[in-house]
Amino acid sequence: MATKTFREVIAEAMSEEMRRDPSVYLMGEEVAEYNGAYKASKGMLDEFGPERVIDTPIAEGGFSGIAVGSAMTGCRPIVEYMTFNFSLVAIDQIINNAAKMYQMSGGQWNVPIVFRGPTGSAGQLGATHSQSFDNWYANTPGLKVVVPSNPYDAKGLLKSAIRDNDPVIFMESEQMYGDKMEIPDEEYLIPIGVADIKKEGKDLTIVSYGKIMKSAMAAAEQLEKEGISAEVIDLRTLRPLDYDTIINSVKKTNRLVILEESWPYGSISTEITYMVQQKAFDYLDAPVKRITAPDISSPYSAELFKEWFPSVEDVVEASKSVAYKK
Repeated sequence: MATKTFREVIAEAMSEEMRRDPSVYLMGEEVAEYNGAYKASKGMLDEFGPERVIDTPIAEGGFSGIAVGSAMTGCRPIVEYMTFNFSLVAIDQIINNAAKMYQMSGGQWNVPIVFRGPTGSAGQLGATHSQSFDNWYANTPGLKVVVPSNPYDAKGLLKSAIRDNDPVIFMESEQMYGDKMEIPDEEYLIPIGVADIKKEGKDLTIVSYGKIMKSAMAAAEQLEKEGISAEVIDLRTLRPLDYDTIINSVKKTNRLVILEESWPYGSISTEITYMVQQKAFDYLDAPVKRITAPDISSPYSAELFKEWFPSVEDVVEASKSVAYKK
């Protein structure tokens, strides 16, 4: 075991897979000479050379299209975006080509590709650099969507994503790259599509994913001090979504709070709420509560951003409400 940062395990996972499989390569803006915009590919150019760690122009649509084509012809590319806000420039390649090619070709072409980079807000970056498109991509048949919340999960899930024969959206966060965790020395994989119960509880279920899991865990700790036992589930994967883990937890706790950073309309929490009322309605002792970012773009002002971003206090308040402890 060794303590490693989130950025270190991302580089480690990619490097391990590139050593194992010569068809794997990395491309994106500043991934090579600069060691990555967030230093998540540090040292990889020195080891693998410019043919497998490729700096690209600022042309997401172009290099994403090249990567999709290479995935159809035997390669396993990893495409890094400085932020998933910039993936909008390449969304035609991701959704109309990568996601649909297997079906449109009648199963003749797999597209084993990973699109990765930061998602969500990272402080005062303004409205166009603070968006969570997790639910957009999770709404697309043909894609798998992974959003880890910690370094251990990130490494195991990224290795699984690189080995997957389908296109995978792998979403990180600028605010998590410095997070540290004990990582095993031996190789491990985490299967895509399996949620993780981070904390057992009996009074209510809190579901979240990504960096905002920190708020979910902090809220659960605060609730515990007040005599409310919260079970906390980390989705880890948004598509496929592990409905069974959520529903089984709700059958035990009878209450559900969902926390996410995305906008409320058409959100992941909306989908979960529907499935829970469909499959566990008779077990609910209170209406499902969801906590999301407000239905407006992120403000730049630090004070306004603080009000805009979902807080630990929001989770605690919602949890007390469904537990009738308010």
